[in-house]
Amino acid sequence: MNKYIFHDALFSDQDLSYISKVFDTKAEPNDGFYSLTSPQFVELSAVRQALNCDVSRLPDHFDGQQVRLIVTDMDSTLISIECIDEIADMLGIKPKVSSITEAAMRGELNFEESLTQRVALLKGLPVGELQRVYDERLKLNPGAEKLNDYLKQSKIKLALVSGGFTFFTEKLKNRLNLDYTLANTLEVADGCLTGAVEGDIVGAQSKADLLLALSKELGLAQHQVIAMGDGANDLLMMNCAGLSVAYHAKPTVQAQTDIQLNHRGLDAVVDLLKA
Repeated sequence: MNKYIFHDALFSDQDLSYISKVFDTKAEPNDGFYSLTSPQFVELSAVRQALNCDVSRLPDHFDGQQVRLIVTDMDSTLISIECIDEIADMLGIKPKVSSITEAAMRGELNFEESLTQRVALLKGLPVGELQRVYDERLKLNPGAEKLNDYLKQSKIKLALVSGGFTFFTEKLKNRLNLDYTLANTLEVADGCLTGAVEGDIVGAQSKADLLLALSKELGLAQHQVIAMGDGANDLLMMNCAGLSVAYHAKPTVQAQTDIQLNHRGLDAVVDLLKA
């Protein structure tokens, strides 16, 4: 049997009739979403287009009630910006840096090499400009706080892992009371960025390694872990999880993940846990 989640609470009678026809069974309302179980294996792209909402098919092994850890990317996933692009904007070079970021997120460039290249362009920026980015540009994506609150209530750990920077992950950890964070540290000398990263770069493998290490530390099986991201450097991490969620992600990521969210905010993950 296949379990389908319709990430919307407001469907017209016409919409519900369409769902019943396509899936050969009726969708039932739940807490903020609809769901159904059907023997039909339905290709979802046309359904999503017809209903103009996210529709998910849960893997057979997945049980949201057993999830105890979510590992999420930061930039363009938990938050709405790419921090490095906004830092670059303080130097007037955002287009140059963002074009490299986009190529790396699409999987066209090696992430570690692209990060080294982008950070080098930030050399000389006063470190105080990072605070401006946090204060003026950084915003949580819709539904982030609702998801975080639900995880706290359900005793599900949340790890924030990023190819971005500790300056931002640590502030978010304090703001949201996150359980774990991992990111890159920008090197600073005389109050300015040196254009280098301290230590090894946190990239795709580091993200996957953290998920596996936390799973072992917490005594969790694979099906108890969700990984979420938007870029190609999240795919290794996602492959290690029991459920992979592409959030407003690049096409190459959407093609390789269990769940694709392109309409709803991060609170749609709550639907998956409740279903």
